[in-house]
Amino acid sequence: MVRRIKAKLVLRLRAEGLSSRQIAAQGMSRHSVAAVLDAADREGIGWDDVADLDEADVYWRLFPGRGEHESVHAQPDWDKVHRELARVGVTLKLLHGEYVDACRGKGETAMGYDRFCKTYQRHVLVIGAASRVGHKAGQTVEVDWSGKTMALTDPVAGQTTRVYLFVGTLPFSRYSFVEPTLDMRQDTWLRAHVSMFDWFGGSVPRVVPDNLKTGVIKHPAEGEVVLNDAYRELAAHYSAAVLPGRLAKPKDKASVEGTVGNVATSVIAALRDRRFATLPELRAAVYERVAAYNAEPFQKRAGSRLSVFEAEEKPILRPLPAVPFEISRWLYGRKVQR
Repeated sequence: MVRRIKAKLVLRLRAEGLSSRQIAAQGMSRHSVAAVLDAADREGIGWDDVADLDEADVYWRLFPGRGEHESVHAQPDWDKVHRELARVGVTLKLLHGEYVDACRGKGETAMGYDRFCKTYQRHVLVIGAASRVGHKAGQTVEVDWSGKTMALTDPVAGQTTRVYLFVGTLPFSRYSFVEPTLDMRQDTWLRAHVSMFDWFGGSVPRVVPDNLKTGVIKHPAEGEVVLNDAYRELAAHYSAAVLPGRLAKPKDKASVEGTVGNVATSVIAALRDRRFATLPELRAAVYERVAAYNAEPFQKRAGSRLSVFEAEEKPILRPLPAVPFEISRWLYGRKVQR
């Protein structure tokens, strides 16, 4: 079917000198390629005419009105449906029920639940938005250490000091935070969390870390996860639950794993030719690069990590505690006076 073919790609390949047979070899049917080329010749449309248009606009210029039909069902505001699904506890079943009630009140014909779900999925594909399945706004942050490191350089002695990168990501918006540190000790781990929540301007109910010893004492396959006292205090201060990912299951925190890879390009590689003598100097540069990374437009949908965060996630983050978190040190086996 022509509707499924990438008409803009076909026109670009023809402009590059490929024949219809060679274009079809890119994974398209020869019938669909021929239909696109015939329509382009009939309308007098070439690659230069559509180079700045998106794929959907090119298709509708070649085949205006194709596939359109008047539905007997009332159409909900699909953009609103998409936004509502980001909220805690909201499902398509709930939204369909509310839609049916609204249609009854207006005397309109409502579509069934199955059609409602399929039409919503088509809407998501058309606008290029991410599915709401799996992540709700303002509910989870995933944290980890980057495998790649940076360095400080002493301008006098020329010696280098390794710098580690703490990474935190909100899975819903993919809005991220990166903190450079001189070590990966427990106090550093806790301070990085504090800086992360300050960067977000709020906290979330769930924190998903790895099973590192600075946070998790024991994570059995069956039974209760045991956190160390300091990390448990941090979680309690922000009214959050720590839910470590399962051992050898990176998909449990796939968002931050992906961000760690992007950090290597957007932060480490971007700053590779600069030399930093102090940690505050490096931190300022890292923050600047992370802000630029968050503001980069998505490749397959409208907006950016920053725009989605500010519009849909930041307003529902939990307020930060009025009193800043203070790191305590736990000592065991000490004798004290009565």
